[in-house]
Amino acid sequence: MSTDPTGPAGTSAPDAAVHAATVRPAGSADVPALAAVAAATFELACPPSMTRERVDAFVDEVLSPARFTDYVADPRRHVLLAERDGTANGYAMLVAGDPQDGDVRAAIRLRPTVELSKIYVLPQAHGTGAAALLMTRALDWARDSGAAGVWLGVNQQNERAQRFYGKSGFERVGTKRFLVGGVYEDDYVMERPL
Repeated sequence: MSTDPTGPAGTSAPDAAVHAATVRPAGSADVPALAAVAAATFELACPPSMTRERVDAFVDEVLSPARFTDYVADPRRHVLLAERDGTANGYAMLVAGDPQDGDVRAAIRLRPTVELSKIYVLPQAHGTGAAALLMTRALDWARDSGAAGVWLGVNQQNERAQRFYGKSGFERVGTKRFLVGGVYEDDYVMERPL
């Protein structure tokens, strides 16, 4: 960690310029960076039992550059890109509208709603504030779009993500299934009011 030796009372203070993350709406020019971050981070959220083949199949099907081209052009979606020093280190994607999944529709209580479909940061961005800033900007967009609540699905074995979502005001409201590489995983449905 870079420090400024002239911090208050002789203590070391972090150099905010070095560690500052920025978050902005993503556009078509950001597709390669979004797909690269997505491919690098998706595996981190998977349970240890998930095979490489299933991870690769999901990345090819859902997180490819072609899919991100569709995502950034979709008027129901809002894609955010986190950067530090001009380098992509995280992203979030929101989807406006009522969920298609029946288990989710039955679990969530707040309408209109927005799904926080994806929110990931690279390991080297952990502790930089990128994830918190992505979450703040995501919730701001959902609020500005008129949503009463935001929901998400998280793998039941991903305790780190569940802790982050809990600190961000989400609580468990149900369960759902999530298809990865032809096999269903069990997710918690979490929701928070805006």
